[in-house]
Amino acid sequence: LAWAAPARAQGEVVVYCSVLQDWCQIMATEFEKTTGVKVTLSIKGSGETFAQIRAEEANPKGDVWWGGTGDPHLAAAEAGLSEEYRSAALSKLHPWARRQAEQSRFRTVGIYAGALGFTYNTEVLARKRVAAPACWKDLLKPEYRDEVQMSNPASSGTAYTVIATLVQLFGEDAAFAYLKDLHKNVSQYTRSGPAPSRNAARGETMVGIMFLHDAVAEAIAGFPLKSVAPCEGSGYEIGSMSLIKGGRNPQNARRWYEFALTPEAQSLAAKGKSYQTPSHPSAVVPAEAPKLADLKLIDYDFAKYGSAAERKRLIEKWEKDIGSQPR
Repeated sequence: LAWAAPARAQGEVVVYCSVLQDWCQIMATEFEKTTGVKVTLSIKGSGETFAQIRAEEANPKGDVWWGGTGDPHLAAAEAGLSEEYRSAALSKLHPWARRQAEQSRFRTVGIYAGALGFTYNTEVLARKRVAAPACWKDLLKPEYRDEVQMSNPASSGTAYTVIATLVQLFGEDAAFAYLKDLHKNVSQYTRSGPAPSRNAARGETMVGIMFLHDAVAEAIAGFPLKSVAPCEGSGYEIGSMSLIKGGRNPQNARRWYEFALTPEAQSLAAKGKSYQTPSHPSAVVPAEAPKLADLKLIDYDFAKYGSAAERKRLIEKWEKDIGSQPR
């Protein structure tokens, strides 16, 4: 697949994109310029995209799902919603990206990694004379009443990663007791994973729970944010890519797949204000990107928490026990 050849290709590819809009657009523009293939983008969070692909199983509208947390990609693979594909570039990727492919029987692959945490607005914190949070349990303090935001696990892979992380850190009963207490301090469950960091940046909330790279992007833009890797430890995502089974443009979908695994394409992330760790070791890693080796990360069980049944069970439990409750 000589994706880098002069652009003479015909046709189109429909990409379901689950990263920030700027990054989606830059990738689409560069792919069109390189191949001549027209890109149609649908930009949604990974939870929403998984639901859409499942709903469209009998008549797929998309060709490739690019980006978003790896758990729903693994669930899609398990459900037979994605195609097996082994890129020639696979052996060149970081071990964690290859493991994602192997675990899914080569129905998805890791394209970046990012650690979970939270951020706070230093100006709001100072104005309200609140001590900076350092640990997950700090967010339960009464001074954070209505001052915390996180995304909704029904639409956001980020929020599901929060739930799965807390279950692995504390045990399921203690994790849901924590989430129930946290619910009292949550002012809003946003639709998308990055939204809490954007809202914290603009002073609409004091604290946002999200992936650390989302807060980095806001801080680089000049907003008064500090990022926190929780003292108890935290989970992480392997952002992934999958070919949608039965897509109408399989050849161009594979061309996108190969393009997205190149170091040149992965180095475009910073231009799209995204600061994850790319899966290709030769890709440029921005100096501002969180350094995963320096963080206290849990041994995240992607096999268990990437299964469709476990994901469905935990999200339904959260909706019943927490999301539906008054604050």
